[in-house]
Parts: sequence; C-alpha cells; structure tokens
Amino acid sequence: MNLESKWLEDFSALAATRSFSQAAERRFVTQPAFSRRIRSLEAALGLQLVNRSRTPIELTEAGQLFLVTARTVVDQLGEILRHLHHLEGGQGEVVQVAAAHSLASGFFPRWVAQLRNDGLNIATRLVATNVGDAVHALREGGCDLMLAFYDPDAALQMDAEIFPSLHMGNTEMLPVCAVDAGGQPLFDLEGEGSVPLLAYTAGAFLGRSVNLLLRQRNLRYTTVYETAMADSLKSMALEGMGIAWVPRLSMRGELERGELAICGGSQWHVPLEIRLYRCALVRKANVRLLWRKLEGAAAVDPKVSQSPEK
Repeated sequence: MNLESKWLEDFSALAATRSFSQAAERRFVTQPAFSRRIRSLEAALGLQLVNRSRTPIELTEAGQLFLVTARTVVDQLGEILRHLHHLEGGQGEVVQVAAAHSLASGFFPRWVAQLRNDGLNIATRLVATNVGDAVHALREGGCDLMLAFYDPDAALQMDAEIFPSLHMGNTEMLPVCAVDAGGQPLFDLEGEGSVPLLAYTAGAFLGRSVNLLLRQRNLRYTTVYETAMADSLKSMALEGMGIAWVPRLSMRGELERGELAICGGSQWHVPLEIRLYRCALVRKANVRLLWRKLEGAAAVDPKVSQSPEK
C-alpha cells in the first residue's frame, strides 16, 4: 500500500469541512484535483470513505474509523517535524481532552494536578463542550480523551473494544436553591405546593436523570428556566429563581460559603459516575502512557484514580 501523507491531510480537511469545494480551498488546490486525490486514497485502501450522495457529504463507517488513523498520523508527523525544528522546546506531545462543561471546571483541574503530583507531567489541552460534540470528536479523532458522566444510552452506541473507558470517580447531583436572610433554603421539596424548577433542556443526559427522579417521586413543579448548562442553572439558583439539580463538584465553594443550600434529603440525590474514554486506534505515546498508569492505579486500588470530593 502506497499512501501519500498529503492524502491523509486532504481527508482530514474534507472531514472537517464536509465539503469538497471548501476542503479544496483549504488545501490550496482545485476542486477536481482534490476530488482525484480523495479517490486515489480510497483506491489505495480499497474502501469507500465518503458518501457523496449526501449534502453536506458524510463519512462512511469505514471513513469515520480511518479518520482517527489519518489524524493520528498527521499529528505525529507534525510533532516530529516540530521537534526537529526545536519548536516544541522539549514539551512533547499535547494530549487533547474533550470534557463536559461541568467536568471541565469541577473535575479536570484537580485531576491534572493530581497526575502531576504523581510524577506524570503530560501537557494537556482542554476543550469544554457538550457531550454530543465530545463523543463526535472522540469518534473522528478530534480529541485524544473524553471526560464525561457515564450515560448507559450513549455507551450502547460506542463499541467498548474501540472506545475503552476507565472509572474516574463518583459524584452526585444535588437539588439546591438560594437561601433567605436566616440561611434557610428558599424552597422545600418536601412541601405540598408546586416548586419552581430550573431544568435541563430536552435530550441532555443530566436532564434525563433528573426527569426520571421527578417522575418517580411525583414532584409538583413549574419549569421557569431551561438550559443545557449546569453552571447556568447554578447561577439562576443563586439568584433565587428556583431549584436546580447541579453536580456537587460544580458548586463546592457555593455550598461551603452557604450561598446555596441543599433543599432535599438523600432520596432526592442523583448518583453520577465519571468516566474517561479513549479511542484504541490512537497510538499517541503520551495517551498510552497515561492510560497504562491509570489502569495500573485502578488495579491496585480502584479509588486511586478518583479526584476527591471536597
């Protein structure tokens, strides 16, 4: 098999733009020439990588998997060239992590600090995003690792052989609200009346978990605000707008300072598991090193890899 590196860069550009014309412009070639190069790549592989009947174009299943390899090869080649030209100053590979917003602020900093305290000085680049985009990035090689709350529905769509995961810790979503002048919660889940709910938008994993609890406990509520962002719900709760379910790790400070109060017993808490995902097709040295260290720590003590709840 004789693959040219420029074909891999072409394919990565096409995957990013979903357009032959835009990708050709990005690669500084004419569209006919660009199309010929993509067909040459497909011929060399003996695979159809692109579904040209759709607009914008879509990658086939083989194309999605090959994209991970293409991006990895291009990235590794770029790293080697940067090292040769002394542009990285010995820093080495950068591990890109896509994380759900609440984990990006509430978990990632402590976790990376813990890794460094353990002697693993890996350069990281964090991309805070929604879970759907993070999964998409992991599938197509747009990130090396993904931090997310475990979602059984999403897990069923990800082959565990290709996308293995590690348990990183546990937290929980707590119902919280602002407090009155005496430091007491403004709202009570155990009361008889309807409560104002600060809700997650439809489709959000955290929202599905909360909605399941609300149905099980027959809570009477009126939705006064919706968003996909846990931090935004927390902000609205701080303003006294209603009750929000927020991951504990996202509001440690507010709880410690008494700015927010938990307004329901343990029966209103929603457990969450934090998991780290990677793509087994990625061969980045630092990713493999980190994964082996985390696997080894988990084998000795399952709690070692967890970031402590404080």
